[in-house]
Amino acid sequence: MQLVIVESPTKARKLSGYLGKDFRVEASVGHIRDLPKSGLGVDEESLEPTYEVNADKKKVISKLKSEAKNADIIYLATDPDREGEAIAWHIQHVLENDTSLKKKKIEYKRATFHEITKTAVTKAIDNPSTINMDLVDAQQARRVLDRLVGYKVSPVLWKKVRRGLSAGRVQSVALRLLAEREREIEAFIPEEYWEVDVALAKDQRSETIFVDGKASESLPEGTVLGKVHTLNGKKFEPKKEADITDLQEVMPTAAYTISTVERKERKRQSLPPFTTSSLQQKAATSFGYSGKKTMQLAQNLYEEGLITYHRTDSTNLSTQATDMARDYILAGFGKPYLPTQVRSFSTKSKNAQEAHEAIRVTDISIIGSDIIAKSTKFSEQHVKIYSLIWNRYVASQMTHALYEQTAISIEFQPTIASATVKNGEVKVNGSILKFDGWTRLFPNREDVLLPEVSEGETLFHTDSFFAQKFTQPPSRYNDASLIKELEKRGIGRPSTYASIISVIVDRGYIERKEKRFFTTAVGLTVSDFLIENFPEFMEYEFTAEMEEDLDRIALGKKEWKAVVRSFYTPLSKKIEKVTDSAERKQIPVEETGEKCPKCGDTEGGKIVIRSGKFGKFKSCNKFPECKFTENINETVDGVKCPLCHEGAVIVKNSRWGKAFFGCGRYPDCDWADWKKPELGMTVTKEEWAKKQAERAERKKKWLESRAKKPAAKKTTAKKATAKKAPKKKPTKATK
Repeated sequence: MQLVIVESPTKARKLSGYLGKDFRVEASVGHIRDLPKSGLGVDEESLEPTYEVNADKKKVISKLKSEAKNADIIYLATDPDREGEAIAWHIQHVLENDTSLKKKKIEYKRATFHEITKTAVTKAIDNPSTINMDLVDAQQARRVLDRLVGYKVSPVLWKKVRRGLSAGRVQSVALRLLAEREREIEAFIPEEYWEVDVALAKDQRSETIFVDGKASESLPEGTVLGKVHTLNGKKFEPKKEADITDLQEVMPTAAYTISTVERKERKRQSLPPFTTSSLQQKAATSFGYSGKKTMQLAQNLYEEGLITYHRTDSTNLSTQATDMARDYILAGFGKPYLPTQVRSFSTKSKNAQEAHEAIRVTDISIIGSDIIAKSTKFSEQHVKIYSLIWNRYVASQMTHALYEQTAISIEFQPTIASATVKNGEVKVNGSILKFDGWTRLFPNREDVLLPEVSEGETLFHTDSFFAQKFTQPPSRYNDASLIKELEKRGIGRPSTYASIISVIVDRGYIERKEKRFFTTAVGLTVSDFLIENFPEFMEYEFTAEMEEDLDRIALGKKEWKAVVRSFYTPLSKKIEKVTDSAERKQIPVEETGEKCPKCGDTEGGKIVIRSGKFGKFKSCNKFPECKFTENINETVDGVKCPLCHEGAVIVKNSRWGKAFFGCGRYPDCDWADWKKPELGMTVTKEEWAKKQAERAERKKKWLESRAKKPAAKKTTAKKATAKKAPKKKPTKATK
């Protein structure tokens, strides 16, 4: 018998259907060994890690050992990346060192595939390799580095800032990005400026084109919209209202003449197929999904064999993949949509050694709506991600889109003799899609149509709009822009972006509000302290160089302990110095002027607003002497409950930390929604009852799917915890 070991039960089920009766497929359910949950688990002199079998994996390991007794060959078929390589290494180590298996001659082989299809799986089994220790060492180095930073720097934060805080080698640097943006926004001083829009027509007429600062969506025939570009021979940059006063008087009666008309064709090439990073960014901008959510959905699709491996930084496609796409394009869209040559793309990542192929679908004939039938756990969210991947993959091999761009320059001169304005220029731009090409799969652009005009032609003023504006502060990061910035700076790697963001959100260092990140007072204080006291390790370039070193380890160019030692030796000295001499930092609080109801009369306590892991709350300024706390109910200004029209709309946090909106009269009114209600929004009792019924049905299906899953692992974990907790025995690493 031949045993195949993968990580996921879903993956195991798929492989069982592809391999013959001579194969047995089992799942490790992720890592079976790791550094201990309590204690450092790393020898600070030798840097040797101490691994322990995870408590909840003992039954899994017993099952693997039992199956291994009947196997002559064991294929380690975990994911094709560093993490998967490390899992395979740990599995082999545990099985090889089991006394009941030592006498048995078992051959261990490594099987890697990047899509869970019968062709890919059987090919991997027929062409096995051995465990790549360079990849294992790269994973060990990252794990040890992160453990050393977490366990050694975090206690410094407890002592110097507040107990319960934690630091991370990469997460803290990502926090710095967000904190610096928060400071930029706080320090920003808006500056006034003005814009002048004008509507011109081929004949004389008087019409209202601009309403509430916006041009009408359907312009009268022969009308163009433009902006004043130059005035008196200089670029038009009005800073205050006085700068446009004369123009307001001049424009309605000025003489407008077209000076130039430039027409040119522009080709817009298709984008490359998705990498891990670009998929997360697109899902964030299109659907508002967090990186973590996107990766969960992609993981489900991968395990069901619908897409290729979703952790990659390559834009390459295999010959089989390009042939499949080109055949589909020719049959489905026609010859004009098929380029004469296969399209290829260069990878921007500095080191794509783990990247094998871009993310694509494995069967192009399966479209988004079809996948619901593939698994009961698939939802509309899975359909959205699958369709996004399908469209991007197919579009990458389609012909370019062709646009005709027109730029019109219009000179104007005042007819008022006393005007200070001598002359000016209006710029008008238009674009017409001549051939959609790959954008047929992404129809999100509307043409800006312009009437047929010629040089020297006279136009007439129809309407104009003078807009006062103010410069805006730097925009806050969202999931897409933060991932893009992390990638640009080389902080982390595609497979870690989602966890980096998730960790600093969970720690309460940043908050996600309306799909944007706000740095909390705790996050700002932690970032300031770390930058002040650990400047070298908080540098972007230093962190990026460390990621490069991890890549060099994976390529066999560097020894992992040497890399870790070069990082940890100076850090450990710095930790000692900071612990002894650094000044304590206080997390800022907001004064309310209220007297503490518990100790205000006796001790003079005052109520302040503090920031915690779950947001802001009221507390006594005498803490910890006075333990008074009170929740703060954040409300949506001016909006009443859409259902009862009486209660205020309160912002609450779910048990998963995601904000939702509910009625302040709960439980008398049970209205709630994930979306922020708009002013005047109404929900009838019938609509609410229907929505509640739909929610109940979704919950029922979810519970049914959960009930089908084996509960043995969870029960085992609880039993193990229950037995160990009273004894409080030290782990191997802490002895």
